[in-house]
Amino acid sequence: MKRLSLTIALTIALCAQWAHAAGPESSYPPDLPPLDQALAAIRHAPTAQAANAMIDAESANRDRLEAGPHEWAMRLEGQQRNINGAQSASSQRYNEWRAALERPLRLPGKASIDREIGEQGLTQAKAAFGDALHETARSLLKNWFAWLREKEATRQWSLQSESLARQQQATKRRVQLGDAPRLELMQSEAATAQALAAFEQAKLRTTVAAAALGARFPALNLPAEVTLSTPQALTGSLAEWREHLLEHNHELLLARSESQRARLVASRADAERTPDPTIGFHVGSDRGGEERLTGVSLSIPFPGQARTANARRETALASASAQREAAAIAMVNADITSGFSSTNASYESWLRAEDAAQRMEQAAALTARARMLGEVGLSEVLLAQRQANDARLNANSVRLDALEFRYRLYLDSHQLWPYSDSRGND
Repeated sequence: MKRLSLTIALTIALCAQWAHAAGPESSYPPDLPPLDQALAAIRHAPTAQAANAMIDAESANRDRLEAGPHEWAMRLEGQQRNINGAQSASSQRYNEWRAALERPLRLPGKASIDREIGEQGLTQAKAAFGDALHETARSLLKNWFAWLREKEATRQWSLQSESLARQQQATKRRVQLGDAPRLELMQSEAATAQALAAFEQAKLRTTVAAAALGARFPALNLPAEVTLSTPQALTGSLAEWREHLLEHNHELLLARSESQRARLVASRADAERTPDPTIGFHVGSDRGGEERLTGVSLSIPFPGQARTANARRETALASASAQREAAAIAMVNADITSGFSSTNASYESWLRAEDAAQRMEQAAALTARARMLGEVGLSEVLLAQRQANDARLNANSVRLDALEFRYRLYLDSHQLWPYSDSRGND
């Protein structure tokens, strides 16, 4: 009941944020890829498709293990018997033959373990498929925000370039009227050139980021404009988020599945120390048909050192897999703590960066007004504008950090993109 309440609370919180950011007509964040394109990009990614194919492979492997490794074999023998008489110069020849059907019998304990290994292999493949979908979704979110960062930087440098270009025209006019020295025009032109250079560099980075995003996720059609949501404070305690995230963590599910399969394989290797017997049925004809043979055969191999060594090896591998599971648990817990802390810290950082940017922009506007009144020179105006632009670039970057960290947390708790497939894997 506690877990259900937490799930409902988190879902309501996310929907409230989306509704606040996107307006009453939409419940999906406007700064994320279109939902249908995002789902197609995740599901059709090569890594996800490869992991999906492994489910079919493990399904076939389960059937193979259930059927067992042994098959019927036919053995045919033919011979000729020559009898040389002691008191006769003549000899007798007889054509003789034998036919046998033989098959090793898998011991019942081994058969049950094989069935468990097959089922666990299928479970592991499904966990790997879910992990592939999740990692693909993480990669999509990361690459999407990398593109957004460059796009926002390009937009800001475009605004700065336009502002400095207007400043340059005004300064040029004042120089022509004799109200300003030539030096101020040179300063204005230099500032405009620097902004234009930064704008071109930002455009290039945006193009590169867009190309990388499009190459990896061709299902996406990048929009010309993206409206950024307003970051929201995270609700819920670390303990609540930890419980929810551990329930859906694919790395942990995969590590547990691998560890369980390794234990079953070790048990199977230990059972193999007792060899499977081989039973056979044979018929034959001796002395040209004068004698008819029928019989049953049973052969039991003597176990050697190889079986014992293999059992020791699989036991050691199972122990190593258990340690990897423990390491995965520790890493996942560290990631959850880091993600929760980073989300909260990024939100607080954005509040401060946004406040600083607004104050710097206000200071730049007041400096420009003082310039019109002749109270300060152009160098002070250009300095104030540069500081305001740097503060706005930083605030925009921190804003995107806050959004990405929050979306990443919701993604890890399966509340962002419903990319579950028809097999129920997510």
